[in-house]
Amino acid sequence: MKKVVFQPKVRYKLHPGYLAWILHRATGVLLGLYLFLHIWVIHHLSQGEKAFNEVMAVVQSPLFHLLEIGLLATVVYHGLNGLRVVFMDYGNLAKRDIMQKAVFAVFAVSAILILAGAIPMLRLAFGI
Repeated sequence: MKKVVFQPKVRYKLHPGYLAWILHRATGVLLGLYLFLHIWVIHHLSQGEKAFNEVMAVVQSPLFHLLEIGLLATVVYHGLNGLRVVFMDYGNLAKRDIMQKAVFAVFAVSAILILAGAIPMLRLAFGI
């Protein structure tokens, strides 16, 4: 007798809520990884002024300024989407049409805030 293996036909669609869920998890992981880098930099305070100045010279490079824009994007999106999740849990955002509008609002507001913060950072990184 041949064993029949069930093959589900369901595929996940990348609807806005699912995309927001994936990005929220990814930004949470990135913020956790950033914490280790932050602790490493702060650790050099205890190693003396020379060690700290060496680390600060590295983090003042244009590459790190671009990475700070990524950090800004991560923090802004994670924070705003976290507020959306709280309002969805305790408010009336769980309905599909309202939830989709809230996701698009989080994307739009995040993009505006990231752009507003990235412009001065880009000027600093490239001396414009």
